[in-house]
Amino acid sequence: MKKRSFLLLFVCLSLVVAAWAASEALPADNWKDTFPDQYNSYLKNADNKDTYSYVEAHPQIAVLYEGFGFAHSYFAARGHEYTLEDVKNIGRPHPLANCLTCKSGDYTAMVNKMGDAAYKIPFDEAFEQLAGGISCYNCHGNEPPTLQVTHGYLADAIKAEDNIAPDILACAQCHVEYYFPADTKATVLPYTGHENTTPEAIYNYFQEMDFADFVNPRTGTRMIKVQHPEFETYTGAGSVHASTYSCADCHMGKVKNEAGDTYSSHTLKSPLNSPEIVASCAGCHQDLNGLVKGIQDEIEKRTYEIADKLVVLTNALADKVTAGADDKELDPIRALNREAQFYWDFVFVENSEGAHNSRLSRQCLDKAEELTDQALELLGI
Repeated sequence: MKKRSFLLLFVCLSLVVAAWAASEALPADNWKDTFPDQYNSYLKNADNKDTYSYVEAHPQIAVLYEGFGFAHSYFAARGHEYTLEDVKNIGRPHPLANCLTCKSGDYTAMVNKMGDAAYKIPFDEAFEQLAGGISCYNCHGNEPPTLQVTHGYLADAIKAEDNIAPDILACAQCHVEYYFPADTKATVLPYTGHENTTPEAIYNYFQEMDFADFVNPRTGTRMIKVQHPEFETYTGAGSVHASTYSCADCHMGKVKNEAGDTYSSHTLKSPLNSPEIVASCAGCHQDLNGLVKGIQDEIEKRTYEIADKLVVLTNALADKVTAGADDKELDPIRALNREAQFYWDFVFVENSEGAHNSRLSRQCLDKAEELTDQALELLGI
């Protein structure tokens, strides 16, 4: 059934996008009487209001992201209710509207009307036109409860033959790795076809383009800043559950209203914070909390150990530059630095701390550490 729904989704996609081009995104409260349970649970995302500074919690970031805005301001995400507030007050420069890509249904509708030109609108000009943040439109268009791909860049990257379930694609519209090409400033995914969503394929894609998000000012290394590759990680090789369970199965539990009717909660949360989901997993995982905590503790520990090594590498490479080493000596170290940090970042910025696909997370960290060690050896460390 999921495969059939997926095929229908993509057959209709071009027609749907054309229709959106002539319409605005209807606000979420437009559906509050038709889908009261879903709407009221959606509003509870406002309860997820706590955040903290990654830069303060993990000082390695200031070194590893030096030359990029994330070195100065990088906060843990909150509920979808706060997307516009948080992007407005992020503390990093945002000259263009492209950083609103996954912050508002209204902006998604704007892109669908204007095409790539919408990405180059000045941020403040676009922001003033937005009535709300992430809403029903992002996942359903103006036709709830039908799932829709409203973000064209995902339709460009993932095809019908990839056979990805619609309720995974709905979340993949934002929980993905992406970049902004220098010429268009549009949001683009660095692959075409699901077979090219592996970390290795993505890195090679950027290599072929000679692409860099930023240059470290002390080392001269051209860096790739990975975003939040939950889709690529969860559906990647080694994933235990992706072929059977969607994002919604784990993050939007089935609950009952006062009348006893079952509906999908639109309060997005960790499955560990949902008694209904924990209970549904109990047939295979008697201690789901313990299982996930064990994976996350392991992955986080290794992530920060490798971050410390990358800091040593970055500082030692910077010292080498200051000492006047030539590019013939520096470039092989820079190449290892670039690749090592890419694989480290692929795990660090993925929001499950390894729980989505512990095998892939371990492989990325292994590769990051191996490359870092090679660079340190060239530096005589």
